[in-house]
Amino acid sequence: MGKKLTVRLVRGVAGRTKKQIGTLRALGLRKPNDVVVKDDCPEIRGMIRKVGHLVEVEE
Repeated sequence: MGKKLTVRLVRGVAGRTKKQIGTLRALGLRKPNDVVVKDDCPEIRGMIRKVGHLVEVEE
């Protein structure tokens, strides 16, 4: 099994660009304090990098 990443949305999406909101939706995050577990792969890392100021990540 590969590594997993736990991603938590810590800031709201109000006032964010449509691209940032779309990236959060693609990660499965909708409201503050939502948590998802994703596989650690370059695609997910790139998405997290785009919205890194809105989320917390644990390995």
